[in-house]
Amino acid sequence: MNEKKVCFHHIEEMKEFVSAACRCDFDIDIVSDRLVVDGKSILGVLSLNCDQDLHVRYDGTAPHFEEVLGKFAVA
Repeated sequence: MNEKKVCFHHIEEMKEFVSAACRCDFDIDIVSDRLVVDGKSILGVLSLNCDQDLHVRYDGTAPHFEEVLGKFAVA
């Protein structure tokens, strides 16, 4: 399982993330404290608190998804 820390500042960034996630054939979860949402669900992602860093967990690889993750990655 891969895990990356990300941060979204605008709704458009969340929409871009979900769009990239939906094109993947593996599961993607976003963890915020104790809440886990499906990374392919726009409603789930929009329900998250964007004032904190989020953890993205996924089990596969896709170049387009890795590129989008890199845009929102937190060091």
